[in-house]
Amino acid sequence: MSADVTMTPVPAAITTPSRVEAGIGTLEFTDGYPTRTTAENLRDHLDYLHGVEAFMNSIQGVSLFAIRKGFQDAGIADGDVLIFSGLMDSRSLFLTANADTVYFWSFHDLSQGPLVVETPAETLGVFDDMWFRWISDFGLPGADRGQGGTYLLVGPGYDGPLPEGGFYVRHSRTNHVTLVGRAFINENPGDDPGPTVDRIKEQLKVYPYVPGGVGSSIGAFLTGKGRLGQPGSPQSPRFVEGTGLAMQTVPPNDFGHYELLDALVQLEPAEALDTELAGQYAALGIVKDEKFAPDKRLRAILDEAVAVGNAASRTVGMGAHPAEGFRYYEGDSAWWNMLFVGGFEFTNPPPMITADGIESFPNKGARRLHSRTSMFYTATVITPAMCMRLPGVGSQYLIANVDATGEAFDGAKTYRLRLPKDIPAARFWSLTLYDNQTRSMLQTEQLYPRAGSQEYPSPAAEAEADGSSVVYFSPTRPDDVEPGNWIQTDPAKGWFTVLRLYSPLQPFFDKTWRPSEIELVS
Repeated sequence: MSADVTMTPVPAAITTPSRVEAGIGTLEFTDGYPTRTTAENLRDHLDYLHGVEAFMNSIQGVSLFAIRKGFQDAGIADGDVLIFSGLMDSRSLFLTANADTVYFWSFHDLSQGPLVVETPAETLGVFDDMWFRWISDFGLPGADRGQGGTYLLVGPGYDGPLPEGGFYVRHSRTNHVTLVGRAFINENPGDDPGPTVDRIKEQLKVYPYVPGGVGSSIGAFLTGKGRLGQPGSPQSPRFVEGTGLAMQTVPPNDFGHYELLDALVQLEPAEALDTELAGQYAALGIVKDEKFAPDKRLRAILDEAVAVGNAASRTVGMGAHPAEGFRYYEGDSAWWNMLFVGGFEFTNPPPMITADGIESFPNKGARRLHSRTSMFYTATVITPAMCMRLPGVGSQYLIANVDATGEAFDGAKTYRLRLPKDIPAARFWSLTLYDNQTRSMLQTEQLYPRAGSQEYPSPAAEAEADGSSVVYFSPTRPDDVEPGNWIQTDPAKGWFTVLRLYSPLQPFFDKTWRPSEIELVS
């Protein structure tokens, strides 16, 4: 080489040392090329990382798949509607379900064509796809605004004609969708669920869409812009009673998670997944139309990855890291909600509602992954109505996993919570207790582990002389505490609670009303 040729200096920052000490061990390179041992070590570690990421970033889909499997195991097929005529109790395992409203829940298959759903009035309802992505609200927050409406659900493979009008047309990225409705009973005498159940059974209809029928004009047919067909025939679905039914719908926290993930990937079109997420799963061998068959090496790695992924998901799913920004109040308050960080799409906080209108937050262009993991490790269903700051509509939630000193709740001890007067809920409020392990209603002799302003399914909480409501949590009811002001705990179980405000009012949003911390009594 000529002596007068100037060479570009090589910065040390772009080179790899021959020996790197890392948490996974010593990594060795021969002038940048990895040794065989290092390559094998890194291959295992990358599979481990993909396994952790795949667990934490697929909880939403696996959770819904597990619910559908729980329905099928209980003899509830797609198209059937599970209804809780006496409200849901603790005999079934559902992630943070409530014992306040009449649930009606179903799954539907759009692969054979669009479906018409006539929804009942006076409900909070939502359609989600099989990855727990929001399709549409129905009922009070939906386009029908609580009057009952006719929705047309269209699957990803449909390319046929659609109506000119007469329907709220909604498109799904998956062939299978879930319908979840909650209906109120507090407007009925004695909070009797009977009239509400009757209304749902009378008004809910599900049937195939017939192109050229209702929604398609004769004029469109005569001018060659559409076809002519007979109107569809509204049909009532088969209702299956859920109250008292013992069901298991919680997804597994072991290798079975990856098996359900694979089953979901196989169930739906490849296009149903974002390519980045699909790439995480594909790195483990979970690919559409391919058999998932990890060898002994990968199986051992995934067993460890799922244990760590579950531990991390449980940590963010119980609000254990104040740095996540999930805490609702400033200071050392335990009350939290993961949705105010990323909203229902886990990207931006829900907009502020001001006197001048909607004030949106700047789009940062990033998915709030921990917010999504936290949500679906703890709860089910997603809709803007769960985290919008609009008074008088939807419902709001605050979760507490620790007491006033930051210690996890001990089921053998007695705790007390004070809710100041004028609880900001136009419809009603409630507290429900959940098992730390299952994140489902705590199973004790008290089948409805709740307290609240409703008279059913447990006595309404009685207010103090100053208007505040005090609720106790303990294995046995303390002396001089009314039945409606006590929720039973299990001495062998940890627990957490969710405060629900139905049709929340402005003092909740501006935080001028605030629950006390939950204090240890004895």
